[in-house]
Amino acid sequence: MAPSGGPRLSGLQKQVLSLYRGFLRAARLKSLEDRKKIESLVSAEFRRNAKQIDHKNFLHIEYLLRRGKKQLDQLKSPCTVGLSSINVTLPQTQHTRP
Repeated sequence: MAPSGGPRLSGLQKQVLSLYRGFLRAARLKSLEDRKKIESLVSAEFRRNAKQIDHKNFLHIEYLLRRGKKQLDQLKSPCTVGLSSINVTLPQTQHTRP
């Protein structure tokens, strides 16, 4: 086998890329307007997670993969026309010492 020239990807990285490609393929089945919205949202979500999540936090990454697969299955449904995203930020709590 000849080397591909790029870095070898871990199994988890391959799963993430596969999920991303799956979303883009599913978006192609929607209307042009919905497709653009879906592609934009998916791209932003994957980039945000790539920046914010520690690459060694395997439990959280696996959780996001499971959640993403469920969302992808929903998106593949002919009844579904788009996706939505909710960003939740928790307030910082101050720890006071007694």
